[in-house]
Amino acid sequence: MQDKISTKRKVKCAILNIFTYLSAGVICLILLGLTGYILYRGLPHISLEFLTSKPSLIHETVGILPNILNTVYIILITIVITLPIGIGAAIYLNEYAENKRVIRIIELATETLSGIPSIIYGLVGMLIFVQFFSLGTSLLAGSLTLVIMTLPTVIRTTQESLKTVPQGYREGSLALGAGKWYMIRTVVLPSAIDGIVTGCILSVGRIVGESAALLFTAGMANEVLGILDAVKPGNAGSSLTVALYMYAKERGEFEIAFAIAAILLSLTFVINMSAKLTAKILKKKGAN
Repeated sequence: MQDKISTKRKVKCAILNIFTYLSAGVICLILLGLTGYILYRGLPHISLEFLTSKPSLIHETVGILPNILNTVYIILITIVITLPIGIGAAIYLNEYAENKRVIRIIELATETLSGIPSIIYGLVGMLIFVQFFSLGTSLLAGSLTLVIMTLPTVIRTTQESLKTVPQGYREGSLALGAGKWYMIRTVVLPSAIDGIVTGCILSVGRIVGESAALLFTAGMANEVLGILDAVKPGNAGSSLTVALYMYAKERGEFEIAFAIAAILLSLTFVINMSAKLTAKILKKKGAN
């Protein structure tokens, strides 16, 4: 009887392994196919002039330098505001808060906010930041809208990462005489850094790929702005995703749209690699 059960389990495990590897293979093929097709269609249309100039109807030029700069500005402004608030909130909820009922309500609220469509965030951002706070259609209004949109992701991923740290680490550190904050800073956070960075990557990916919310808040201007001008009210700017939408949907210029898509893929890859490298450096520092 045991041999039969053992054989059945082996067969089931083998079937599950086959389905697992098959699913992983299909996902990898789809990813490689999409990436390869986008690069195949987009890379031939990318040039130095395309990357370093701005669009002009008078000179009949097509350039995306303003869109690249606007995307970088939006990422920087959003991350600078989101990370301290999101990570700080997660640390408080997991390490300091004692009212379990309030914690569950906040967790439910963050999970609900994570699933709200971005177009709704765009409408709310337009009503609050553009009109109520009189920021106008600007990069600042778009960034603040994305802050609200990405905060739930950062809070939940950071909180779940902190929960994976064994309780014995905390107890051992406190038993050696470490203070609460010192224990969190030197033991808990370095142990959870991988999950925290994953949350940051997810939030950055959502920022880079967002267009619906920015159409209502950041605008579609194509002027080259400095970093100080980007945080001033009223300075509108079109990101790469908004430019991609305009070229593909409104103008039907799919070659330029694929070129922008290839640049977005490259930008996302660079950001992910930079985040992982930063995580390794922080983990080594925490270990030392």
